[in-house]
Amino acid sequence: MFDGLLLIDKPSGWTSFDVVAKVRGIVKRETGLKKPKVGHTGTLDPLATGLLVLTVGSYCKRAQEFSKLDKVYDVTMKLGLTSTTGDAEGVITRFNPVTGLNLVKTDKSRLEAVVEEFVGEIMQTPPAYSAIKVNGQRAYKLARAGQEVVLEPRQTTIYSIDNLEYTYPEIRFTTKVSSGTYVRSLVEDIGKALDTGAYMTALRRRTIGEFTDENMLQISELQDVDKHLIQIPDVKS
Repeated sequence: MFDGLLLIDKPSGWTSFDVVAKVRGIVKRETGLKKPKVGHTGTLDPLATGLLVLTVGSYCKRAQEFSKLDKVYDVTMKLGLTSTTGDAEGVITRFNPVTGLNLVKTDKSRLEAVVEEFVGEIMQTPPAYSAIKVNGQRAYKLARAGQEVVLEPRQTTIYSIDNLEYTYPEIRFTTKVSSGTYVRSLVEDIGKALDTGAYMTALRRRTIGEFTDENMLQISELQDVDKHLIQIPDVKS
């Protein structure tokens, strides 16, 4: 039986739904089923890479069980510029400091102090280009249509920000966050706090709960899907 979880390394440029469709096609070919069930437990933005947990067969009914887990990301951000989407997909413009001063490089000690302020429980406003529903429609669809999108701040937890590397204008770090955290918003908020502006240039998801990138499969190498499926006991059974 084709039932279980599949850990996939999502390539940059693919949507999570592209990955689901690709895997569904492979399962269809290997099983002969007309409409095999394949889903996901939480999306990644198109430009992001890394761990994507897919559900196959009966596990599609358990997707929510695996969707609210903590996550770890490797993040790259760039200072001095902002993006309409918070990442490299948007319109990039030079940041205009609210102080009215000329843009200057942030030193490492100030960066470390500012970053530390974001560790813990914080209030975060999700990006307008997100899948959150506003009056029944996805926020990103409204934003793309030129409509103003107003999203309310929500509480999230940044457990840690480690491995901080800084070579102006680029910053790299690893962060562990609670489910529902938008790393694009975290990057933008850090840029605002530094008064330099910032947008996310790269994002790679390394872990989802206990699932890690050590066991991910490349889509290009995926075959014999049933041999790679992970079974997790149902706590309700």
